[in-house]
Amino acid sequence: MINPAPRSVVFAATLQLLTAVPFLGGSVIVFFYGAGAQAAAEAEVVRQGLPAAVLAEHGISFGSNLAEIPLALGIALVLTTLALLNLKGNRIGRILSWILQPILFVAGCVIVPSQVFTAQVLESSFKSSGDPVLARIDVRAMVDAAVHVMPGWLLPANIGKLALTTLGSLLVVILLAVPSAKAYFRREKS
Repeated sequence: MINPAPRSVVFAATLQLLTAVPFLGGSVIVFFYGAGAQAAAEAEVVRQGLPAAVLAEHGISFGSNLAEIPLALGIALVLTTLALLNLKGNRIGRILSWILQPILFVAGCVIVPSQVFTAQVLESSFKSSGDPVLARIDVRAMVDAAVHVMPGWLLPANIGKLALTTLGSLLVVILLAVPSAKAYFRREKS
């Protein structure tokens, strides 16, 4: 007889699966909307009297970098695999979750806020760059132009991604360490 996973493990696996969703959604956005968002941002920069190339010269991309898709899909696949391993009581899933979730936590703290607070991050970056061309850009208008091309669910998805990669990652680590989870992963396999 197979013992069902305790609630702590089910909740941890659910959080892992939920965390995979925004990574999948981000891939869809980049694939279908990224080039249009980049074109809209460049058009706004041109409207402001600057060359469109200024964004590319400074590495500013509004999802037009298709090379990001495999990484996001890979993260979603790994999270899904770990969730399934954890639900089955596989110790490797638990150990790898303890390794990956802190990495996602750091990424969530460092990278994901720039996806939620894009205008503020770019304004700060442009001001501190000392570049007179960047200082001339109306960042809010540029970001609004790019966001206007994106689907309406982008901001809620990015907020969810921020919450799940930070607080969700911490919860996964804690939930997989509680006594009921510990006992579940130590049980004898039949």
